Amino acid sequence: MILRIARLLSTEQVNECRRALDAAEWIDGKATVGEQGALVKNNRQLADNSPVARRLGEMILTALSRNSLFFSAALPLRTVPPLFNRYEGGEHYGAHIDGAVRGIPGTSYFLRTDLSSTLFLSEPSEYDGGELVILGTHGEQQIKLPAGDLIVYRSGSLHRVNPVTRGQRTCSFFWTQSMVPDDRHRELLFQLDTTIQEIRGRFGESDQSVALTGHYHNLLRMWTQL
Repeated sequence: MILRIARLLSTEQVNECRRALDAAEWIDGKATVGEQGALVKNNRQLADNSPVARRLGEMILTALSRNSLFFSAALPLRTVPPLFNRYEGGEHYGAHIDGAVRGIPGTSYFLRTDLSSTLFLSEPSEYDGGELVILGTHGEQQIKLPAGDLIVYRSGSLHRVNPVTRGQRTCSFFWTQSMVPDDRHRELLFQLDTTIQEIRGRFGESDQSVALTGHYHNLLRMWTQL
């Protein structure tokens, strides 16, 4: 699954993020990955304990909690506090797969990375290159979205960030553990939920939509792991 969520953040929220990030202290992105990731990663990040990252991360998590499309697709159990990265001057991130388990900063807890998310904070016209490229069975999908838009994809997907050859690309990124760990089950539930909403919107509530909703929740009950 690759899902675009348009306008997760408003223009005002994006501008607030950009002002804060422009004044923040950035570190080498290699500091936040393992030995293998350091071989292909060339960018800058905010430190995990950065006050700016924490404040803006709370804004993003609040927006996620209010977004019904994200909830329907991800069925989130917990999410790593959002991180922030920046690319310019040829910086890039080579092909890699995200680690299966992430620690939650400031705690002794871990989560399984089922879904990866990238929130774009720079407009596409502000930089050349910098596409998020996700490789799947049907080839490469290159993604470069307007500021405020979010892309959600399976954490097990091979992906990269192309070199930024002009301007500056700033994003937030984070991982989510789903209540439904099986990708196939989660995607079937998302398709079913979407169909139910379309039927309700077109025909109103009916015996059929109530029955379908019951099937949805019974499947969710069967596949959920908390």
